[in-house]
Amino acid sequence: MDAILLAAGFGTRLRPHTLTTPKPLLPIQGRPILDWTLGALPQEISRVVVVVHYLGEQIEKFMQQQKWFKDFDIVRQDPPKGTGDALRSCKAFIKSPSFLVLNGDDLYGAQDLKKLASVSSGVIVKEVVDPWNFGVASLNVDGSLGRMTEKPKIHGPAMANTGAYHFPQSVFSQELGISARGEFEITDYLSTLAKQQRVEVIPAGFWYPVGTVEAWESVQKINLSLMLR
Repeated sequence: MDAILLAAGFGTRLRPHTLTTPKPLLPIQGRPILDWTLGALPQEISRVVVVVHYLGEQIEKFMQQQKWFKDFDIVRQDPPKGTGDALRSCKAFIKSPSFLVLNGDDLYGAQDLKKLASVSSGVIVKEVVDPWNFGVASLNVDGSLGRMTEKPKIHGPAMANTGAYHFPQSVFSQELGISARGEFEITDYLSTLAKQQRVEVIPAGFWYPVGTVEAWESVQKINLSLMLR
């Protein structure tokens, strides 16, 4: 199975650290964020596609030196037009019938990713008290995904999108429009898919978004054993 890692962002909230280093390569407890993510991928994943833009040559050099996957492709998103655009730019590079998609700069639990790989389609979610900062999952009565709403103006708690998905290849046949934020959103792909088939909702045992300098400093001290396979 293939996995797509989205690593094209500018990491603006982590400046000045990201002025010379792309966010996925910032070190956490002695290892780049991207190295942790690659190591947490389940054994079902045999190949990765990494989407890059900002300081992408550094990420490409890292991928050439990393130990986890010999089989990988680098896709340049130029110019970046959102996560949905990043996904569709990988269409020609995906070889497996279905594939995982992960934010390349978040930390995920290895067992959660294994569960995600075991379903035909799905998304990992985590309960948060500030849903206006995230995409938020609305569930059907049977517990499957109804739709995903990007940064709704609601009060928590709510189930936040962690940016970890399992998509079938058929997702590439969907038409994608520009969102109110002026981007192509991967969550629109997910919501449309949920109308076509069952999308499993998997609660995260561990998820740590490294979105700010404060979060990056805090994660240097926490137990990351749940990221180990």
